Amino acid sequence: MAEVPATTLRSIRLLSFATFASMVTQRVCDAMLPELSRTFSASMADTAQVVSLFAVTYGVAQLWYGPLGDRFGKFRMVMLTTLACSVGSLLALVAASLPMLVVARVLVALFAAAVIPLSMAWVGDAVPYEQRQEMLAKLGLGSTFGIVGGQVVGGLFTDTLGWRWAFGFLTAVYLVVGALLWRDWRQQRARDPALAGAAAVPGPAGGFVRQSAGIVLRPWSRVVLLAAFVEGASAFGTLAIVATHLHQRLGLALSAAGAIVALFGAGGMLYMVVARALIRRLGETGLTRVGGVLFGLSFVALGYVPHWTLALPACLVAGFGFFMLHNTLQTNATQMAPEARGTGVTLFACALFLGQSVGVLVAAALLGRIGSAAVVAGGGGVLIVLALLFARAIALRDRVAYLG
Repeated sequence: MAEVPATTLRSIRLLSFATFASMVTQRVCDAMLPELSRTFSASMADTAQVVSLFAVTYGVAQLWYGPLGDRFGKFRMVMLTTLACSVGSLLALVAASLPMLVVARVLVALFAAAVIPLSMAWVGDAVPYEQRQEMLAKLGLGSTFGIVGGQVVGGLFTDTLGWRWAFGFLTAVYLVVGALLWRDWRQQRARDPALAGAAAVPGPAGGFVRQSAGIVLRPWSRVVLLAAFVEGASAFGTLAIVATHLHQRLGLALSAAGAIVALFGAGGMLYMVVARALIRRLGETGLTRVGGVLFGLSFVALGYVPHWTLALPACLVAGFGFFMLHNTLQTNATQMAPEARGTGVTLFACALFLGQSVGVLVAAALLGRIGSAAVVAGGGGVLIVLALLFARAIALRDRVAYLG
């Protein structure tokens, strides 16, 4: 098997930095929700809009970034939108009211929506399928670090300098990463103008709606998109309230709760380190089944731990298991529509983050009725069921392909 070129690896690392910034932006408000509620004298349900409306906007916006990436170049669109995210982050820094903060978060979401799906799609274009899951795992280091960074940055700044400083940090990160991407894009244009998107290419025949419908009507695409929606609701939706759960149930400071939840991302980083060996040993069905069960059981335990020390291994194992499943879903998403990979992957991301928004809203609504412990444990139980069903679907797909 040929090695991935060094120039491609360098571009993947830079895209990983961009996905880091995008994921930090998604997770940075999780740990600061109680403080935002106090600052703006708002209910937790109203305050949760800084997470839920971000997720809705993020998910819907990806519908137009897929065709734009396919036409004008995926790497170029990631570079431009990364730079644009600094504007929304700056507005969040100076927000004088909760509605203004929500608007600033929505603005960032409009641009950040392009980063992760188009980065995945670019890897799909640049790397053969046999090596793609491993390269997507390398790309995933950025978003995994972002989960760690988002929880820690949000909690740490909220408990020390103030929550506004978290958005100042993000403004600087977006500017630096955008500049690095711009430099690499210029170098790509000399090596491979088509991959860099140096010139526009014709749009899809029949338009975006017909193309998207064609992807959704494929049976396997529907399975992947439905799995992404349920994963977003049960995993990311529940994750958004874990820091609040630890703060309220165990009496931890927000910074401490955020640091514990950040171990979820650390577990993901641990998976990325050993991903190559696990991919070859377990295959897609094994990764899906084992990963989902590890996540689910860890979240069931996390919901009812009597002491904060037990939350440490629970979050770590949950992150490890989740990314086993998620990495497999990502790889399948890049192959749903090879002829329009940007559109296919953005449909996947749209399903994922619409699921997250639904999960956040449902979790917030259930907090006062059944308690945070049951909400966290319930999210884990749902993901176990999803993983077992998706693993079975993969096995059936491979069997049909073999017999066919």
